[in-house]
Amino acid sequence: MAGTAGVVIIGAREVLRLRERYLTRATAVFYARVALLTLGLGALLVPSWRAAFTLSVPVPWLLFCAGLASALACQTMAAHPVHGRRVMFVTLIFDLGVLLALISRSGGFESPAIGVQLLFTIFFALLFPNPVAIVPPLLVLPAVILASQLMPNSPPLAVEVMRLAWLAALNGVAVYVIVYLTSREELQTREIVALEQSLKDMAIVEERNRIARDIHDGLGASLSGVIIQAEYLLTLTKKDADLQTEVKELKTGAEEAIDEVRRAVSMWRDDFLLVPQLENTITTFTSRHKVPVELKVEGEAHKLPEAQELGIFRILQECLTNIAKHAHASKVEVGVRFAPEEIVLEIVDDGAGFDPQKTPKNHYGLINMRERAKKAGGEVSIESAPGKGTRVRLAVKPQPMPHGLDVVAAR
Repeated sequence: MAGTAGVVIIGAREVLRLRERYLTRATAVFYARVALLTLGLGALLVPSWRAAFTLSVPVPWLLFCAGLASALACQTMAAHPVHGRRVMFVTLIFDLGVLLALISRSGGFESPAIGVQLLFTIFFALLFPNPVAIVPPLLVLPAVILASQLMPNSPPLAVEVMRLAWLAALNGVAVYVIVYLTSREELQTREIVALEQSLKDMAIVEERNRIARDIHDGLGASLSGVIIQAEYLLTLTKKDADLQTEVKELKTGAEEAIDEVRRAVSMWRDDFLLVPQLENTITTFTSRHKVPVELKVEGEAHKLPEAQELGIFRILQECLTNIAKHAHASKVEVGVRFAPEEIVLEIVDDGAGFDPQKTPKNHYGLINMRERAKKAGGEVSIESAPGKGTRVRLAVKPQPMPHGLDVVAAR
């Protein structure tokens, strides 16, 4: 179904958009980590900075190299559909561990590096918009209190708790701002997508109406001219029975063609109503072939996707054509039952019948009916035997209407 295809396309587009957003944010985080590593390099190279952080070689150099390698690995693996996010999460946890050790060695909440913890909260909130994902950077704060209380000359616990509350509040504000901006971005994106879809629908409607006008004014007018000329020829050929028969067949073919044009125009203008179309077709069949057809409609008819409506109509049309050509029936019964879970079309005639297992070569009516039933999301069954008439039953499960207006390719 076109509607399902549309949903799949929109879903794939949404996945691609979220993927691109993650890659953009991952790149921004990479450059931020490079900036932090540059500061770390300064702490290793500048003696006064190294003293402030109480760093002693070679362990800090090893951690610096590991941090640089993890940042590069994240940037390299960011586009990987499975492992990219995992590598990012694990390496950020590693960096948090290094940061916690650095803060603990350089004064706890008084450390120059304590502000970096807020940056990591922002990193996690940007890359992993999930409440659980921001837990690791928040756990650094109580871990700093615990580490500082274990050290000699530690500040009073009340002071540490006050600092923790202050930093926790700043973390909360940062997370709230990111969540708010992300939600606004998502809302605006959805509005833009909805607007794009509406514009596409409007363009499709306009194009369909234009084609419908062209068909009606061009082909419809030409066929009307053929019918008028055929009627005139009938008045001139009253004495030639064979010629009259040929002209009548020409007139009938033109009438059927103009009926098809009108039906196509109504479908393209989105005012195709299934039950009235079935009634019109049955009335036309009875008038042309002098075979009475009884139509029974049960349940409340409702709008269906075009492929389903057209499939039901075409199968009735095919059955009536076969009855006119081959069955020699004296009466036909057509039943349509609308139910929430199923729509059933039955066509029964008392004609010559046939063996469904022995259809002649190059006769594709039954194959076409089965293909149309499958395309409409249903199944068709045929019961017949020589001399015992024919029963055709189509059962279709109603499908929801697609969001947009789809060009009818089923014709």
